[in-house]
Amino acid sequence: MASFQSWKFSWSLAAAVASLVLLVSLVHMFLTPLFPSSLDYFGARQNSCLPVNGSVEGSSEHLADNSQLNPVFDPQLLADSHEAVTYRGAPWKPEIGRWLSSCDSITTAIDVVESIGSKSCENGCSGRGICNRELGQCRCFHGFDGEGCTKKLQLDCNHPGTPEKPFGQWVVSICPAYCDTTRAMCFCGAGTKYPNRPLAESCGFKVNLPSEPGGPKITDWTNADFENIFTTNSSRRGWCNVDPNDAYASKVNFKEECDCKYDCLGGRFCEIPTVCSCLNQCSGHGHCHGGFCQCDNGYYGIDCSIPSALSPMQEWPAWLRPSKVDVPDKAPTGTDLINVSAVVKKKRPVIYVYDLPPEFNSHLLEGRHWKFECVNRIYTDENRTLWTEQLYGSQMALYESILASPYRTMNGEEADYFYVPVLDSCLITRADDAPHLGIQAYDHIIEQYPYWNRSSGRDHIWFFSWDEGACYAPKEIWNSMMLVHWGNTNSKHNHSTTAYWADNWDPIPSHIRGEHPCFDPDKDLVLPAWKRPEPGAIWLKLWSRPRKERKTLFYFNGNLGSAYEHGRPENMYSMGIRQKLAEEFGSTPNKEGKLGRQHAANVTVSPLRSPKYFEELASSLFCGVLPGDGWSGRMEDSILQGCIPVIIQDGIFLPYENVLNYKSFAVRIQEDDIPNLIKILQGINETEIEFMLANVRQIWQRFLYRDSVLLEAQRQKKLFSEEDGWAVEFSKLREDDVFSTFIQTG
Repeated sequence: MASFQSWKFSWSLAAAVASLVLLVSLVHMFLTPLFPSSLDYFGARQNSCLPVNGSVEGSSEHLADNSQLNPVFDPQLLADSHEAVTYRGAPWKPEIGRWLSSCDSITTAIDVVESIGSKSCENGCSGRGICNRELGQCRCFHGFDGEGCTKKLQLDCNHPGTPEKPFGQWVVSICPAYCDTTRAMCFCGAGTKYPNRPLAESCGFKVNLPSEPGGPKITDWTNADFENIFTTNSSRRGWCNVDPNDAYASKVNFKEECDCKYDCLGGRFCEIPTVCSCLNQCSGHGHCHGGFCQCDNGYYGIDCSIPSALSPMQEWPAWLRPSKVDVPDKAPTGTDLINVSAVVKKKRPVIYVYDLPPEFNSHLLEGRHWKFECVNRIYTDENRTLWTEQLYGSQMALYESILASPYRTMNGEEADYFYVPVLDSCLITRADDAPHLGIQAYDHIIEQYPYWNRSSGRDHIWFFSWDEGACYAPKEIWNSMMLVHWGNTNSKHNHSTTAYWADNWDPIPSHIRGEHPCFDPDKDLVLPAWKRPEPGAIWLKLWSRPRKERKTLFYFNGNLGSAYEHGRPENMYSMGIRQKLAEEFGSTPNKEGKLGRQHAANVTVSPLRSPKYFEELASSLFCGVLPGDGWSGRMEDSILQGCIPVIIQDGIFLPYENVLNYKSFAVRIQEDDIPNLIKILQGINETEIEFMLANVRQIWQRFLYRDSVLLEAQRQKKLFSEEDGWAVEFSKLREDDVFSTFIQTG
């Protein structure tokens, strides 16, 4: 297979190009995907008619004429006694289950013409960025800007100082030493033995001992700790001149508040370079630099997955293969290359992913001040995958799956949906940036692309992962589909429900936010939070533990508020719901030594996190799903361990609740009925319990981001001969996961 390396050639090569076209047309039939997603890998790729979530009228106009969108409903698809219609093992709301089942019988693949970009960028982006060859615009590396990335930015670490606060008001990037102004990150700097060692946050400042026994240490952000961090005296608590070998041998002291907060560094003293975390690890076509993919020549996009006319066709990504390729029979003009068109067969829904400027995504990944922030994985000192417990990692997981999916397209005219990849979960506020990402991304889309006005944004998808979901969404984008973890319809809690001041959306004026609710079940979708792959739980099949082994009637383990040691002090934490539950059924003594009024031997309501948490969930029949500061991950914990969820949060939807039939596998308790909780659960007969447990077993994989995990497993398999346990266990799973469900309900 040949490739386009350059178009600076004599026109006599036209015959060679024609031969290439013929060759591609002949071999396209046996070009197979290199990196299949789990949908393709497990034969689960099923197309649904559009749309499912919400009403049929919600689809864009160009879809209305498609005959594939007019299924004949099968009258045999009757709802069961719980008003559910089963589709691919899951109990759906009847109208949706029928729609999905009927559509499967009529959908056929369509030919989508993909244009392989060939536009050039000013100065080739000066070696400081990646050229988007669809738009001919540079995506500049962190710290650079301008059309050709020629402008170097000055991103200060500190706010302006005052005599009282010489390093300015505290901010996550605060720095008493050397500030890398391309990323607003703090390092030891010149003159030290290890100038590139991070000096993040409290590491560089005086740390005062607790004022009372058991209290926290207090960092003095006005007083730099130069005598320790820069010391060469082995008896002092040093950092910037500490030799790792001496420290490991206990020959020198070091400051314990210092660590390797930044990505790409491992070891206790940041002495080991590691693989950085990037979207799809740059798809094998680039180098990951702290979160930003520096793509190889011929590729672009946030994960280097979009080929240009320079890229060899045999290396094109799976979502462009197999394909028939056509090259125009005319010479290129100017500095641009000839556009290449590829015809690819795809099933709907077809999703266009905006290649937004990096300030909306990759800069946020690169600029994160804690390596675990907002990502679902980092890498160990041996460059093995280390999955995080970062609940917001779902945003990265879904994004990766879409980017590598066979449903992806670069043809916006053919697209059913448009994904707007703003990584709000990575949003940080350093000294020099506090972006309002939603409205800025909207402005960019309106200015650069023609697609928004086609449906007034109704076919666009945004992911708001924050604790309060899309409550913050600007009014201009509210027509779109919102993916969230917090499905508050505001039917009861018509205000900010968080106890954390920074997430409070009440002060946002109506001329910015409008008067929309946080969640509209007719168009939006709640997705599960990210949960770290637990191979042991899968191997033990905790999700399938039978009724007879579930001895605990009701289980909830988590923060129960100020009545308990180390509890959250705010009265509005969890909207007071967890506190009410503990007052009635608390099984651990509170500060006053009291148990709940109705505590019972087979009821666990405790703030003490158990080391056997998953085992205890799997030994319970019913498990509490209550809010924290906004959403929490308790629904996912319950389902993944096979426990029947008991939901106590009025007017707030849980994952898929507007599409799946929750009556088939969950119990909803009104907040005012908390005192009657145990009586209600005891009143559910054994037949009903077995029915719900069986349905939990049918849907549990829909709460796993298996597709993203398997993409990583395939990457790791190329590097290591021995597979990790998570890769082995996840490769055995066969049912629909989060991404499959997202596609079905899009």
